[in-house]
Amino acid sequence: MGDKPTSKSVTVFDVAREAGVSKSTVSLVLTQSDKVSDKAKLKVEKAIEKTGYVYNRDAASLRSRRSNLVAIVINDLTNPYSAQLAVGLEAQIRKMGMFSMLVNSAESVETQTQLVKNLKEYNVAAFIICPAPGTTSDWMNKLVDQGFPVVNIMREISGAKVATVLPDNFTGTKLATEHLLAKGYKKLAFIGGLESISDYHQRLSGFTEAMVLADKSVAKKLCIQSETNRNGGRNAMLEVLDVEPDIEAIVCFNDVIAYGAVEQMRASGKIPGKDIAVVGFDDLEDSKLMSPSLSTVHVDANKIGIAVCQILSNIKDGNRNKILVGVDLIERETS
Repeated sequence: MGDKPTSKSVTVFDVAREAGVSKSTVSLVLTQSDKVSDKAKLKVEKAIEKTGYVYNRDAASLRSRRSNLVAIVINDLTNPYSAQLAVGLEAQIRKMGMFSMLVNSAESVETQTQLVKNLKEYNVAAFIICPAPGTTSDWMNKLVDQGFPVVNIMREISGAKVATVLPDNFTGTKLATEHLLAKGYKKLAFIGGLESISDYHQRLSGFTEAMVLADKSVAKKLCIQSETNRNGGRNAMLEVLDVEPDIEAIVCFNDVIAYGAVEQMRASGKIPGKDIAVVGFDDLEDSKLMSPSLSTVHVDANKIGIAVCQILSNIKDGNRNKILVGVDLIERETS
């Protein structure tokens, strides 16, 4: 009698024979495809357990010329929301049976280009990119043409042949502005963000539409651009107070901008939430803990991760959808 095969000598053909299915069905189960029935999947899983078959993912990656690694290129990991987003993405990618590599472009298109060039050498399964300012559609489309699936998150690049997942930026700031107007505030400003990024225009448009629908004028001098960090918030608030000392309320590009604006209000002798109402965007963990607690637009990072993975699951079919993730206004003490 011959020796019983070891797990290393058991092949996919042995598993298929034991399960009573084809080799291709076994392969579909091993690669976690949704194109196989639950009944067939159960048969294959039982056959794997009985035969002791070990799936060699490295060998499979070589055969498919793609690894099991998803590259996440984040624009600014010093921003707390970016960290929340990265955690949500990593968790959802892991549920797909894949692994992620996280890198930070630090809002530099040159750094982003170099990072992606290096990551291509790892033959990653897909790129998830929050584009740095200055990213072009030509660069993005070249990456797609080279055979790499790409999903853009948080920001979109006009003309790029890629799927995109965004929070509903327009609706978020429109809700925030309508909330402030309903409270009776008349002199409003929008602060933070840069013209070179798509989410700035989307959030500014929501603010502008709410003001126009309420028959309120939108003074360009009260739509202040700034870096999307705490210091940017301080500088923008200082500029607003210089232009309109009697400003009554502000809608901020994000929560971090709002934190800086609140600090500058206090330094200028104003009481946040009393003298000037404030609404942020993102709903960071610290926003409900600060004093006064910050009203903000809630964006669920886990929902963004789920939407990205929905796209990744069928991106080989040329999925170029744009998914808007819903947002909610959270009213707290600053408004």
